[in-house]
Amino acid sequence: MQRLQPWQPSGQNLSLNDFDAGAKPFSMGDKARDKAAVEELAVELDALQNLFYADKRYKLLVVLQGTDTSGKDGTIRGVFGRMSALGVHAVGWKAPTETERAHDYLWRIHQRVPQAGDVTVFNRSHYEDVLVPVVNGWITPAQHRQRLAHINDFERMLSETGTIVLKFLLHIGFDEQRERLQERLDDPAKHWKFSMGDVEVRKQWAEYQRAYGTLLADTHTPWAPWTIVPANSKTHRNLMIATILREVLQTLDLRYPTGDPQLTHFTVE
Repeated sequence: MQRLQPWQPSGQNLSLNDFDAGAKPFSMGDKARDKAAVEELAVELDALQNLFYADKRYKLLVVLQGTDTSGKDGTIRGVFGRMSALGVHAVGWKAPTETERAHDYLWRIHQRVPQAGDVTVFNRSHYEDVLVPVVNGWITPAQHRQRLAHINDFERMLSETGTIVLKFLLHIGFDEQRERLQERLDDPAKHWKFSMGDVEVRKQWAEYQRAYGTLLADTHTPWAPWTIVPANSKTHRNLMIATILREVLQTLDLRYPTGDPQLTHFTVE
């Protein structure tokens, strides 16, 4: 499992070059078996999410972060697609609107975190605000450090008020991204997914990898840990995330609310 080491105060960067994007630590050695396992996990997660929704003692925020084509949409379909839409909400973050820019950068994020009993999945997240502005030089190093500290405090507040925060970095390689971008060009049904902006951002690959290394090292905390997911294999990506999610939900001692005692012997006629 490519999880990070226990959190330590910031100061040391992390290099994604040290993590193999093609690794498959959760694989059973056969793609068909792995796919079957993902399907089985999806059924289990549906039952656990139903119990989570009824229990209402917790909130769950799942952050999916990664470069273009890393598989955030595919993860939502493959891992969360069986769950009830009543209690699962996916939020796709784009560039902030004029109104959002008029507030602090976490203002829009706080409005979309889960309420009691809900699972919210962020497709991209507040971490874009310590990636794009950093790579493009829109904020100073001091402002960068300040934002990392803000995010840690924000996530700690969420954790201390009942939100479980799970953060997954979907890690793909440079060559894998090229193949996936080309696939979008070659398939007319996927043209809508392609943007020339993706090509421009790809030219900044090294800079983004360094920015990811910094944020991973500085925001991997006991209350909101990161897991680096080798994501060159789409099947393995889903298998790993679904397995970890099941483990987390199973540790919560979820239970249905106590029913009305007067209904114990009630019979509907």
